[in-house]
Amino acid sequence: MLTQKTADRVQARPEARSLVYVGGGSGHGEILRLMSPSDLGEQLKPFVFLDLFAGDMRLLQHAMPLHPHSGIATVTVFTEGDVIYDDPQAGTGTLGFGGVEWMRAGGGVWHGKELTAGESARIQGYQLWVALPPGLENGPVESQYVEANATPQAGPARVILGSHAGATSPVRSPDGIVYLLVQLVPGERWSFKPAAGHRVGWFAVAKGAVDAGRTVKRGQMAIFADGEDAMLFEADASDGATFVVGAAVPHDHPLFLGYYSVHTSAEALAAGEQRIAELGARLAEAGDRRTGSGNVPVFR
Repeated sequence: MLTQKTADRVQARPEARSLVYVGGGSGHGEILRLMSPSDLGEQLKPFVFLDLFAGDMRLLQHAMPLHPHSGIATVTVFTEGDVIYDDPQAGTGTLGFGGVEWMRAGGGVWHGKELTAGESARIQGYQLWVALPPGLENGPVESQYVEANATPQAGPARVILGSHAGATSPVRSPDGIVYLLVQLVPGERWSFKPAAGHRVGWFAVAKGAVDAGRTVKRGQMAIFADGEDAMLFEADASDGATFVVGAAVPHDHPLFLGYYSVHTSAEALAAGEQRIAELGARLAEAGDRRTGSGNVPVFR
């Protein structure tokens, strides 16, 4: 039987969510696919895709062709190095640690050449796909570029999407989503309490290691049990940790998948793919630059 003193300690300690999955990425080189719409994305929707990428941006920008999307928003955040963005509709500048590219594909878009190498020899970052709700999945395309000094911070967390601890991201993302970039010094402990209704929860480690009930290392992703309890993290005692955390209201819609598209119905997917084909034909008429190098504007 608990003594009153022990019971008081137990009640004062925040309930922590347990992990139900820890896994590594698959891929080649330093590009790791951690989540796809056909596997973990079904469990974690609206989060449906996650890549951890790294390398020399001068090589990556040549390897990445122009490609289409519809029905989703892509969120690229940098955890090391810097890149240059150049988009006639959104401006030009530099994205460094904590900088964000938000690209709401909506009804259809081609992109992939708006980012080029900056001053750093190496970059690292995450690309996340967010499944859009029915009201936005075939809507207008929108791009935002948020430089590091404009990304709000709350304690050790930079707020990439949504709001946390009084800080709100300038990214115009749908309601019900929070996405954070967290950097902890060696041995540091941090607790994240999601908002009411944000029952989906996960994190992925870019550097170091994190103990969240189980040890999660660089290149791994972990999923929390469904719920609203706090997520507790402790950084590796030697190296600290850099990681991203996602929490959201569950996306209460099925996923209909194209090659680069995710929609909530067969009809919405067909509309998105038709728009992609129309834009592709216009792009071809303008001159096939899909294997070229350098900045090519987002083709809306």
